[in-house]
Amino acid sequence: MPSLSERWQALQERIAAACARVGRDPATIRVVAVSKGVAPERIAEAYALGLRDFGENYWQEARTKLDHLPHDIRWHFIGHLQTNKVKYVVGRFALIQVLDRVSLLQEIQRVAARKEVVQPVLIEVRLAAVEGRAGIAPQDAPMLIEQTLETPCVTLQGLMGVAPYTDDEHALRAAFQTLRRLYDQLPAPNRKWLSMGMSHDFEIAIEEGSTMLRIGTALFGARP
Repeated sequence: MPSLSERWQALQERIAAACARVGRDPATIRVVAVSKGVAPERIAEAYALGLRDFGENYWQEARTKLDHLPHDIRWHFIGHLQTNKVKYVVGRFALIQVLDRVSLLQEIQRVAARKEVVQPVLIEVRLAAVEGRAGIAPQDAPMLIEQTLETPCVTLQGLMGVAPYTDDEHALRAAFQTLRRLYDQLPAPNRKWLSMGMSHDFEIAIEEGSTMLRIGTALFGARP
């Protein structure tokens, strides 16, 4: 069983190799360590290795981690966000990656205005036709993008998507290219993060232009 340090080293080498294939600088890739189901002690170990971005899926699990881990961690909310949990998440997470509907945008705006903060977000676009999959449909994304750009206490920093879980490289590339095309249409100041690529497909995502990877298994190993 490789150590966390060995996993992180191997991950960095794979990122560098993927970047080299398409002439990109690995320094342009941000890794978000997906810490769902990971104990605070293990997150602290990853922090000691230099990781500063961690992604959580559930507020109930994240709340104790936020209070007991270093305050310079950049927390990302990457799970489905229920409207009734927005009040806990806004202002506590550096980036909400899962904005996918107008009602959620309105609640983030309402809470951010009350807290007198500006909340950075990514719009999540649905890249796989899977029942129950989160994200706004690609054809509807421009409408949500436009409304988000006009919302004063919310700042759009880019897009996020989850590709189909498949070994079909063509299908993966097609999904990532769909997201990249939408991303390229954003105003320049809002093209900060193109969050696509997970443990099983991040090398292809890098080749297709990803600037932010969400990596869990490849870093922490399989979780229960």
